[in-house]
Amino acid sequence: MCKSFFYREKERHEGKWQIMNKLYINGDWVESTSNEIITVLNPATEEVIGEVPKGTKEDVDRAVDGAFTAQKKWAKESGATRAEVARKIGEAIERDKEEWIRLLVQEQGKTMDYARGEIDKSIQYCHYMAGFGLRMEGDTLPSERENEMLLVLKKPIGVVGGIVPWNFPVFVMLRKVIPPLVAGCSVVIKPSTETPLTAYKFAELVHELGLAPGLFQLVPGSGSEVGNAIAAHEKVSLVTMTGSFPAGSKVMEAAATNVKKVNLELGGKAPVIVTQNADIDEAVEHIVQSRIVNTGQVCTNAERVYVQESVIDTFNEKMAERMKAVKYGDPLKDSSVEMGPLISQDQLDDVVSAVQEAKEEGATIVVGGHAVTDRKGFFFEPTVITNAKHEMKIMTEEIFGPVLPITSYETLDQVIDWANDSEYGLSSSIFTNDYNEMMRAINELNFGEVYVNREHDEAIHGYHAGWRKSGVGGADGKYGFEDYLATTVAYLQYDRTKQ
Repeated sequence: MCKSFFYREKERHEGKWQIMNKLYINGDWVESTSNEIITVLNPATEEVIGEVPKGTKEDVDRAVDGAFTAQKKWAKESGATRAEVARKIGEAIERDKEEWIRLLVQEQGKTMDYARGEIDKSIQYCHYMAGFGLRMEGDTLPSERENEMLLVLKKPIGVVGGIVPWNFPVFVMLRKVIPPLVAGCSVVIKPSTETPLTAYKFAELVHELGLAPGLFQLVPGSGSEVGNAIAAHEKVSLVTMTGSFPAGSKVMEAAATNVKKVNLELGGKAPVIVTQNADIDEAVEHIVQSRIVNTGQVCTNAERVYVQESVIDTFNEKMAERMKAVKYGDPLKDSSVEMGPLISQDQLDDVVSAVQEAKEEGATIVVGGHAVTDRKGFFFEPTVITNAKHEMKIMTEEIFGPVLPITSYETLDQVIDWANDSEYGLSSSIFTNDYNEMMRAINELNFGEVYVNREHDEAIHGYHAGWRKSGVGGADGKYGFEDYLATTVAYLQYDRTKQ
């Protein structure tokens, strides 16, 4: 077993990490063909916390070739054997849970509680998805011929390429690793350049567990080179990617060169409807949590709020008061903060620009609205914007920050039309105590998810999928698992007495 690639430069509580300049390919730590490195920052302090190599197309070719060879053997293992690997991964993460949490907070900027939630959900996900090792269900059909039956069989699709985002670098990585492994596939992962350290820790974990070489390959690098090479490679059967719509479009274009299957979770602009029949206090608290969680950097976060005219003044007053009270800061220094930093300076600049443009278009900034300048880190104030108009950019384009634009509406017909009037269709929600309004929203909102009287947070046994530009395919549960399976129909003539 190779020496751990993680070592601490200072005392454990300071959490300094250094990564050997290697890729994980075919069960070993190997040199990249590039001399370039990716520098990883703590977004709360702007301190360098690690470096990893910047992979190349040639590195991807090595990784995919190895994964292609390994997958053929892995597919012949029993479903029970593959399921046991998923369980062992979950147990190993559980064993080192506190270290995973700390690294996630340091690398990505989550609060301690939210990082703990991501790791707990990741562990649960491993054990839940393991159950599908013995649930690769096919079908039998009658034939139009005598003495014949049709067998519909499910088989592993092959090599899976996974492109992982920075906002959930552990859970979404496992979303792209565990189901394929259980299905009998191998996986080549490209982590985000913002958060590659958690992926390296996972590579160390599977190495220690003795996962067969080639089943998990790790190649960090840019989307334009490494991501494109994975998506375009002829030996990759499916590409699963979570990220922005522009990035997803490029992945789809590259995948089209070999007409391969894609699974894309892209952007969102989640509408929240608050009717006059809602519990306003309850709605405010859930919406705040749905906006500040992960500093607003979640594709299902509450991105635009529509409040019925008769209650909007009360709602705005309560929302402003609650957002003013949000405590933010460095989660490693203060575990009680409700919100951490944005991921990068670029992301901070984007949020600043979005708020400034909303102000120029006539919206009113009632809380926050500024980057935080009295400390290091990529912090933006929790922000409430009122007098927004449905057609404003702040109401139509994804913000990915702790900014809550609010507008009023008159009727349910009007607000459902406004909610559906979006390029995106991932998540939506309504707050009301009127069952007719609930059911109309469920039936008429054209989104992959509709939440009623609660904040967003998809269930691992559900199906997380979007409409329109929010993506293709989905994740989780039975339907998400089936994306990693290919179908064969066998025509079985079973009466051999006539030969």
